[in-house]
Amino acid sequence: MNDRPMRGWGTTRRALFDQLDRPALQPLPGTPYEYADWKRCRVNLDYHIEADKHFYSVPYRLLRQEVEARITARTVEVFHRGKLVAAHQRSNRPHRPTTLAEHMPSSHRRYRDWTHERIQREAAAIGDDTAALVELILRSRPHPEQGFRSCIGILRLAKQYDAERLDAACARALGLGTRSYSSVAAILKNARERKVASPSQPEQPSLFHENIRGPGSYH
Repeated sequence: MNDRPMRGWGTTRRALFDQLDRPALQPLPGTPYEYADWKRCRVNLDYHIEADKHFYSVPYRLLRQEVEARITARTVEVFHRGKLVAAHQRSNRPHRPTTLAEHMPSSHRRYRDWTHERIQREAAAIGDDTAALVELILRSRPHPEQGFRSCIGILRLAKQYDAERLDAACARALGLGTRSYSSVAAILKNARERKVASPSQPEQPSLFHENIRGPGSYH
């Protein structure tokens, strides 16, 4: 049919296609069409946005800015004023962050080689009370990475003090209800981990027990 001459035209459909249509054709897209949802988000103070219960980082200079997230089955892309500012592989882990080092301020990049698991492992090597305090600090933050600075500071006290003293200081911090590097450092500096509370002034009970709720308890 395409090669048959047409009445009144004196040529074939194929010849007209080759002459008129083929030169105007464009190549097919390199990737097939992929459905995407769009969501308006405001960047949190920890330079992350929430998309489908997971947290994705954006450049820290966009704190409190409104952005748009393009969410597909495989990726999450973030746009600010029409410009792509972040791209992540989509994660199905609820209430956990995905953070790129280049999105972090310089003060946070020093901790990029640390992970939640590494911090817990090194804390457990020092002692049970150090592991308990570190876990409490990580669980008390909206995102565990926000507690990395305190936890790593506590772990590095092992270079200055022996493990037994450090673990005892963490035990005392738990008893006093404090959850910071500065508290543990002060206890060690003043050798307060060696003092035993008198019966008339008992220490407060530890805040670390099975009823402490983490950041995901209310989702």
